[in-house]
Amino acid sequence: MTNAPDFNLRDALDATRGWDADSIELDDDLLEDDDDFESGYAEDTDYDDADPEELTVGAQELAERHALRRVASLRTELEDITEVEYRQLRLEKVVLVGVWTDGSVTDAENSMAELAALAETAGSEVLEAVFQRRQKPDPATYIGRGKVEAIREIVQATGADTVICDGELAPSQLRNLEDKIKVKVVDRTALILDIFAQHAKSKEGQAQVELAQLQYMKQRLRGWGGNLSRQAGGRAAGGDGIGGRGPGETKIETDRRRINTKIAKLRRELKEMRGTREVKRQSRRRNHIPSVAIAGYTNAGKSSLLNRLTDAGVLVEDALFATLDPTTRRTTTSDGRVYTMSDTVGFVRHLPHGLIEAFRSTLEEVADSDLLLHVVDGSHPDPEGQIAAVRGVLAEIGADKVPEIVVVNKVDAADPLVISRLRAREPHLVVVSAKTGEGIDEALKVVESELPRPQVEFDVLLPYERGDLVNRIHQEAEIGSMEHTGDGTLVVGRANADLAGELAAYAR
Repeated sequence: MTNAPDFNLRDALDATRGWDADSIELDDDLLEDDDDFESGYAEDTDYDDADPEELTVGAQELAERHALRRVASLRTELEDITEVEYRQLRLEKVVLVGVWTDGSVTDAENSMAELAALAETAGSEVLEAVFQRRQKPDPATYIGRGKVEAIREIVQATGADTVICDGELAPSQLRNLEDKIKVKVVDRTALILDIFAQHAKSKEGQAQVELAQLQYMKQRLRGWGGNLSRQAGGRAAGGDGIGGRGPGETKIETDRRRINTKIAKLRRELKEMRGTREVKRQSRRRNHIPSVAIAGYTNAGKSSLLNRLTDAGVLVEDALFATLDPTTRRTTTSDGRVYTMSDTVGFVRHLPHGLIEAFRSTLEEVADSDLLLHVVDGSHPDPEGQIAAVRGVLAEIGADKVPEIVVVNKVDAADPLVISRLRAREPHLVVVSAKTGEGIDEALKVVESELPRPQVEFDVLLPYERGDLVNRIHQEAEIGSMEHTGDGTLVVGRANADLAGELAAYAR
């Protein structure tokens, strides 16, 4: 029994009358001279109230990606769960482990910070991060027997679910660590593959990620207990019967055979998709349309720069590998010449070779381009390390011969000393901020000046009925001068061989 008054629904509803928002009157004193008042959410984009048709494709994808993301500091966890069953969706808790073999302590700390960012992007909560100095990783356990026991104690003390190693583990190392630590162990390669699997949107991107995952998985198949037993066909009771008197086929062999079959199927599909991409490239080459590729370290601001340069409207997020699918946009120079600009997948230190092989058809966009914009994060603690890592991957895919412009992004948050150091190291450099727009005009001028120039000079007088040729000159040629006379349009400039051949009939 309680002393609470009796509850009456009718009385409670009557008491709420007059609570309508339209009938609330604000005190005039609160509204006088209050121009400086600003809501705490003034800068946030309200995706709920916005018309979906008014949002860019990137904004819609970002809203979808954040729809079920956990919001920090908004916990509604019940403290007393004696009368109800309560289940909480928790982030995976991880411990990071690294081995420092060369370089300075700063390099090791930067590598671990990057691993933590990768882990958070994959949807986990980092509890602890440890690394040690060794001449080379231990062949049996990666970190050595003594450190394995220390990691096990850390896992037990923190309640971690997973251990992530900053390197690619051999199958034996992975098995030994899981047997000793008693929790799931993944390496840097598996972590990057997991992020790619979350963010791939296009059919080609999903097939490329699945191919890389299967190639990684094939070497790391494990069986437990009966999963290693051999299959037998026919009347196999007691091991007798046809098919039961030989070695048979183990379950792990069956799994490996199925993976090989799936890999072959994915490669055939990617080959067909690669043909479609090649047709588009040939069309651009046939029309002599120059191409510019944007490449660089992950989260350096490549998509933001593409949006700023071409109004592409692609997804932008402060996360590693936020966009994987290449985006190509058609744009024009200040004098009307048409060219394309493509965003590509970001690079990272120790990018898995399986990913490079699977995404080779996508990365060929960089190798086949006429100009490369190498985007660098100017606010990063080690921009020189990022440049070296990206150039290593570019050399591996055969794109190291493409003319390159180094674009240092995020200058609004960068240290001026770092910018000066980069200017001294990279003579062909431009500094921009995709967020504020600083330096964008200068970058466009540099891009236009570095685009391949037509080779054949022309001096023609086009009759006014050949407006089609004038239009092609604007799109494909470089105009030195243009004058409209009584006899026609007088144009002097440079063009490619095909266009110059058509203009030869009107040469002066």
